[in-house]
Amino acid sequence: MSPDPFQVWLVIIVMGVATFALRFSFLGLIGSRDLPPVVMRLLRYTAVAVLPALVTPLILWPAATGGSPDAARLAAAGVTLLLGVTTRNVLLSIFGGVVTLYGVMALAG
Repeated sequence: MSPDPFQVWLVIIVMGVATFALRFSFLGLIGSRDLPPVVMRLLRYTAVAVLPALVTPLILWPAATGGSPDAARLAAAGVTLLLGVTTRNVLLSIFGGVVTLYGVMALAG
């Protein structure tokens, strides 16, 4: 069953308007004003919050395993988190996670 083209275009247009309204509210309406210090402090954590939100579903429900978590991805995520917290080195954390992921996958067969 294919969706109705009118509904598809309606959703695209509504989402475009909603995205524009959200961005315009920050850039157009309050872009030239100074924000309170508490808001500026909270906005610094936006990027830090987005990355885990993007990665977590790939760890807990990976498509490669049919949506069930596996030991290799959980171990790689744990090592990456541990290295990131202890060393504060992004490249070392990523490398450690990759080595752990492929190492555990190689050992598991």
